[in-house]
Amino acid sequence: MRPEEYDVWLFDLDGTIVDCEPTYARGVFDRTGERLGYEFSDREIEDLWHGLTGTRNDHLRACGIDPERFWEVFHEEEDPAKRAAASYVYDDARRLIDRLREANVPLGVVTHCAAFLAYPVIERLEIDDWFDAFLACDEATGYKPDPAPVRQVLEELGFAGDVDGVLLGDGESDVGAAWNAGLDAVHVERHGYARRGRCVRADYRVPDFEELRGVASPTPPEFNAASEAREPGDAVSGPD
Repeated sequence: MRPEEYDVWLFDLDGTIVDCEPTYARGVFDRTGERLGYEFSDREIEDLWHGLTGTRNDHLRACGIDPERFWEVFHEEEDPAKRAAASYVYDDARRLIDRLREANVPLGVVTHCAAFLAYPVIERLEIDDWFDAFLACDEATGYKPDPAPVRQVLEELGFAGDVDGVLLGDGESDVGAAWNAGLDAVHVERHGYARRGRCVRADYRVPDFEELRGVASPTPPEFNAASEAREPGDAVSGPD
């Protein structure tokens, strides 16, 4: 895929461009679990942090945890400065975005990461100037796979109506948001489909962004799109 193949490139943030050291997530979940009376296993933490089991709220309900209360406590236990200090940029994402910036391609981010957490991360990592538009979703904007936040960013970038664009992300909701907004979708599977337990259908499926240098393959038709069955209300505001 060459930069000029699309008029605009949009990205998810967590798990796509940046990630966080596991020790930080462990600490937040330990403190949250202590307040909620639940002990999270390492696997549950990885599943919930990266959204590997699909809708996080469904996962929480299966554990007997009220999602609304969980996210309230979880965000209270988050520390923006510590999270930023524990965050890093994926090398393959840096290289891809460098290529896009050299080509002067409009770039935007649509993330479920709350604004009070997202902005300290991109500022500390000194990547806040990479993007021409940056949106941290909230109740007012809506959440992916609802296309509303994607369209908001497109409008901020000067695109209205049909646009030849692409959205890259690590979650099913990213694919759903792209398709709902009329964009192509790239799903980056950084944990392996065996670990996720299923394949996510997208226009392109890659293990990292190095694959976009020309060897990415369209999704075979036999794979089911979990995101196609999702409704906008299924999206959640946890780390994506």
